[in-house]
Amino acid sequence: MTSISAKIRLTATLIVATISLFSVLPSNAQTKLANIFTDHMVLQRGTTVNIWGTDEAGQSIQLSASWEEESATISDENGEWNLKLNTPKAGGPFTITVTGSETIQLEDILIGEVWFCSGQSNMEMPIKGYINQPVFGSNEAKLNAGNDQIRLFHVPHKASVEPMTDIEGEWLVGSPDTVGDFSATAYFFARKLQQALNVPIGLVHASWGGSSAEAWTDAATLRRLHPELEIPTEVPEERINQAPSLLYNAMLHPLIGYTINGAIWYQGESNIGRYEDYGALVTGMVNSWRQKWGQGQFPFYYVQIAPYRYSPDSPVALQREAQLATLDLLENSGMAVTLDIGNCTNIHPGDKETVGNRLAYIALAKTYGMEGIAYSGPVYDAMEITDDGKINLSFRMAERGLSSFGKPLSGFKIAGEDKVFKTAKAQINRNRTLSVWSEEVPDPVAVRYAFDNCPEATLYNTSHLPASSFRTDDW
Repeated sequence: MTSISAKIRLTATLIVATISLFSVLPSNAQTKLANIFTDHMVLQRGTTVNIWGTDEAGQSIQLSASWEEESATISDENGEWNLKLNTPKAGGPFTITVTGSETIQLEDILIGEVWFCSGQSNMEMPIKGYINQPVFGSNEAKLNAGNDQIRLFHVPHKASVEPMTDIEGEWLVGSPDTVGDFSATAYFFARKLQQALNVPIGLVHASWGGSSAEAWTDAATLRRLHPELEIPTEVPEERINQAPSLLYNAMLHPLIGYTINGAIWYQGESNIGRYEDYGALVTGMVNSWRQKWGQGQFPFYYVQIAPYRYSPDSPVALQREAQLATLDLLENSGMAVTLDIGNCTNIHPGDKETVGNRLAYIALAKTYGMEGIAYSGPVYDAMEITDDGKINLSFRMAERGLSSFGKPLSGFKIAGEDKVFKTAKAQINRNRTLSVWSEEVPDPVAVRYAFDNCPEATLYNTSHLPASSFRTDDW
């Protein structure tokens, strides 16, 4: 019995000694960066960027960049750390070394312009297209993509009922074998910027086909705007991409803090049935992004939905109108009109190059201050009823006048006090106004242009940028 007791005491002593030994050894914590910080990334130029990660609690973290900038901090009680680093005007490739309990070195880093890109399927649509749905010029885009100055971080689809702190994904370097997977709209936007600015362009892309604007909006903003809206407490089995806040939580929230210059957005089809609230919703969504990013009123440039043969009673023109009105609601915004490049039988129009270019024109003019760059088509401004039964329309954003570029002017309707619209004739005048009339409406009071699901665009300014559909009434 004594021998057994001695063995028990010896075993207990060994266990205590073993526990004591391991208590003084380093923990399994290691230096980690948030997953968006990898080789090949692009950091915003000429500013102070955020870089963050985790390590042991109380660990000294030092960051050294090969452009001769350094920063240091100590991780908090949860092991989290966040550093700020000054960036040069542009260039690369550079390296960044992070030293904590371990050392990490990031290679092939470029300094340039960084844009966040989001929306639904028309933003997500890659250069290689969808099955049986091509992107025009995709082969040429891939063939000429030997430009490693354009890079994309693609966020995979994911939903969460709680805001997440990290994401999966990788930075892709633009090349013929990778660019097919880039968002086509975002890539053409970046290509035009890179050609004009001659600096690297980084795209952080998070989109999901069929997603609603509510899905990309945080819960607090939605509760303020729509207190009746139910925020899911579980990820649903169906229509995940429509669930309020769930895509924001998983695909956007972890990116907040990654220093960007602005955002581009291509979404709206999924919100057609709620067009009345779209302007306020997007304005609230963007302002909450801006507040959380803490970078002021960064640019937000978006695409108006293209014509498509929706059901006859679908209020598509009213959704385009809501998107146009958002320009007046949302500070530092811009809208690319696609009225002339839609496809009545395909909700994913193939001409993504024109879309990307038009977004780039807005950025080059408004964000980068390039003078002489037209970035908007004609915007209806005012009307005047003439003595001979016509309505003269005047426009902003048409300094050099209007044009149909050889097409007959069509898509105009005119109505009297009875609110019955009749097909109208239109004529461009030398004073840069547009006259609209119909023999069937001798006393007109209102005009509409392209106010249908899938109209043909015929009205442009002389820079070949189309006017949005519009109406002079509020009936």
